[in-house]
Amino acid sequence: MKARDPIGQAFLHRRQRGEKVLIPFLTAGFPDERICRELCLELAQRGADILELGVPFSDPIADGPTIQFSSQVALRSGISLAKILQLVRQIRKDCPVPLVLMSYYNPIFRWGSSRFPADAREAGVDGLIVPDLPPEEAEDLLEACREAALDPIFLVAPTSSERRIRLISKVSEGYIYYVSVTGTTGARSSIPADLKEGVLRLRQMTRTPIAVGFGISTPRQAKEVAAVADGVILGSVLIARIQSRFGRPDLVPDLGGFIARFRRTLDGRFSAGAAAGEDKED
Repeated sequence: MKARDPIGQAFLHRRQRGEKVLIPFLTAGFPDERICRELCLELAQRGADILELGVPFSDPIADGPTIQFSSQVALRSGISLAKILQLVRQIRKDCPVPLVLMSYYNPIFRWGSSRFPADAREAGVDGLIVPDLPPEEAEDLLEACREAALDPIFLVAPTSSERRIRLISKVSEGYIYYVSVTGTTGARSSIPADLKEGVLRLRQMTRTPIAVGFGISTPRQAKEVAAVADGVILGSVLIARIQSRFGRPDLVPDLGGFIARFRRTLDGRFSAGAAAGEDKED
């Protein structure tokens, strides 16, 4: 483990307790910068182990309609990569959990791929996900991440070849993001039947922790995923909840309470009967 390895420490801490890592995703600047910062702090206090912040982009090929909408709102409000790094600095003042940026490659390229990892690290970012940059084409960015002590995190899909998986296993640090379904992000009504098989296949080729995302929307689904994975990533379900409650004075504590339900699931502190109750919508 690296001398300074907050993401690795988060997984180690939960593993030693027999628990799983909870990773909420928020779109940076949504619904606005102030509330986004408050949400990050609230989620960290209510059980998030790592926070993923998505960088809004005008052509988000991997995002479903919910996250696309949140990106459009943030972009219309004037969010930019520079403002996001400043937002990270503000969050970092009071938020102890690791922060991971998820950005398409174009904003990083325009910033300067050799400079961006160091600038992100200086702002307080711990990891970087670039979903549209294949590992075969990421050598320059990987080198810049190594120099900046920033964890490069890659995605593995159910359709990934063995060659691709082995390459990602060599270069991905912090965790590997296993995409539970092919296609775009968005809540699903059930967990794919082949999820366990896919995660176990990946685990045979890596010692890096595995976090599963795309489509997880209830504590019951999170518990199913946690049975085979090291971490659970929540995205669209959180963005949709923010969207539906925007303008309500209890938006921030409401999302904190929602995350706390998933935290209890991943701590294994309720029975199957209680799990069913946790799935009910407020």
